[in-house]
Amino acid sequence: MLFRSWEQAPTATAGTGAGGGVTRWPDVARVADHVGVEHLLVTRHALVRQVLADPATFRPDNALDAVTPMPVAALRVLAAHRFRLPPTLANNGGVSHPGIRAMVAEALHPTRVAAQRDWLATLVRQRVAELSATLDTGAPVDLHAGLCADLPLLVLARLVDLPDAPVTAVKKFARAALELFWAPLDADRQQALATEVGRFHRLLREFAATGDGLAGALRAAGHPPDVVVGALFFLLVAGQETTSQFLTLLLHRLTGEPAVLAGLRDGSVSAADVVEEGLRLEPPIVTWRRVAAVDTTLGGAVVRAGTSVVLWLARAGRDPAVVRSPDEFRPGQRGSRRHLAFGAGAHRCVGDQLARMEATTLVSEAAQLLTGVRVVRPPHCPDNLTFRMPDTFLVRR
Repeated sequence: MLFRSWEQAPTATAGTGAGGGVTRWPDVARVADHVGVEHLLVTRHALVRQVLADPATFRPDNALDAVTPMPVAALRVLAAHRFRLPPTLANNGGVSHPGIRAMVAEALHPTRVAAQRDWLATLVRQRVAELSATLDTGAPVDLHAGLCADLPLLVLARLVDLPDAPVTAVKKFARAALELFWAPLDADRQQALATEVGRFHRLLREFAATGDGLAGALRAAGHPPDVVVGALFFLLVAGQETTSQFLTLLLHRLTGEPAVLAGLRDGSVSAADVVEEGLRLEPPIVTWRRVAAVDTTLGGAVVRAGTSVVLWLARAGRDPAVVRSPDEFRPGQRGSRRHLAFGAGAHRCVGDQLARMEATTLVSEAAQLLTGVRVVRPPHCPDNLTFRMPDTFLVRR
């Protein structure tokens, strides 16, 4: 269940703190993963938010730990590339986190993000026109590759002064990292992914030592090379790959929501509301992890120090205590914006406004393109604890 959690339907089995006779997931449940490690799975919105808001009790130290323990061969590959990922952003519960986060937040400041909107809208408009022309011939188009996959990376590069690295290389690295650290894998696959991630890590070290923009600012603030590399590593995953995944997931969802598409076209439905409802129902990050620092309780369950806590962000977005119609796509409904797709607390996603701008721009420009299309091949999402990672998304008019 852990690795395909977005496909799970509610269960009538009530858990700790559940109301009598209510069909829903348990508030907390103990589950074992593919290697026998037990986790505390947390589903209720209030409890998920409680954990995220309390980094002293529930630390972020395990956020980037490999779900599948790495064999010696894969570790040797990473060591050969001098791969290190010190606590920097998502897995940093130390005193350095606020300062590093503040510098990343400045690079992704809402004013700087807003300044990219017109450029992005023009690019999306051009691509939509090209895709529409292809659809007019009767041929299918891939909305993932042709529209969604690289847009967030192109915007991020402008914001943090990334070098003109090949888009395909960055995308391949980012997806390899998501698979290596969060997927159930065999040893051969781990070694292959370690080679890909390690090779790109070497390029990041070179850029961290000489690059401008965010890399230069972190260096000037006195942060050591490993910290600069760690910040760039995380940004190239969380700052673009998750957003491109969300764009594909949202477009796929909208092909099955003709009333919403009609509302976007006639102006009765807000693109911003569509994006928030999409984040609630189709988040690219479905779970996140914390580790209990001390013995405590959560929702009536005893939690021992060292327990891995898996926060089911996607299920929290469907909590009937928060949203009026939890399983229906209703932009603007009560509770729609209370999702936890960006987390909460001190580690809330620093790029939330960037992701919202990109998604709102895409929805505004692409609504007409989705009208009258049928899905030829829906995007496939492989097994992964945390990330959806959709791929090819073919439609035909």
